[in-house]
Amino acid sequence: MPRGRAHLAFELGTLPGWVAIGATLHVGRTSLVIFTGAYTVASLFLSPDLDLARSDPARRWRGARFLWRPYAALFRHRGMSHSPLLGPLTRILYLAAIGAGLWFVLREVVGLPSLQPVTWHLALPVLAGLYLPHLLHVVLDRAVSLGRRAGLHRG
Repeated sequence: MPRGRAHLAFELGTLPGWVAIGATLHVGRTSLVIFTGAYTVASLFLSPDLDLARSDPARRWRGARFLWRPYAALFRHRGMSHSPLLGPLTRILYLAAIGAGLWFVLREVVGLPSLQPVTWHLALPVLAGLYLPHLLHVVLDRAVSLGRRAGLHRG
């Protein structure tokens, strides 16, 4: 399988092309900025390889890395975490559960206000930005696996 740096280079290297496609399709500037932010965060911090206790994405979390240990224990490597549809959803729901727990505690302790609903015009570029790097990661993994099985790559 490709190393984490190869995945990151591939994902971030294609980002300008995705933004150019969005601009060509007349996607609004705000949506493109939101997409770019979500895509970058997903590439750096929400890789499918968070299911490994020791991975480049896990190391990028630095002191908060411990948050991903239960996730790594729950999902075997290249299992559900690498599923095209369910992979990002597992990480989104995992972070949402942590965030909801933290928000609930802070709301009770310091009286945080209620959360406001997210509108689809904001949610869609976020979801696209979270899913696309994941799909590229999985495609690269599968392409390298197929290449190795076909004898095109060694090592």
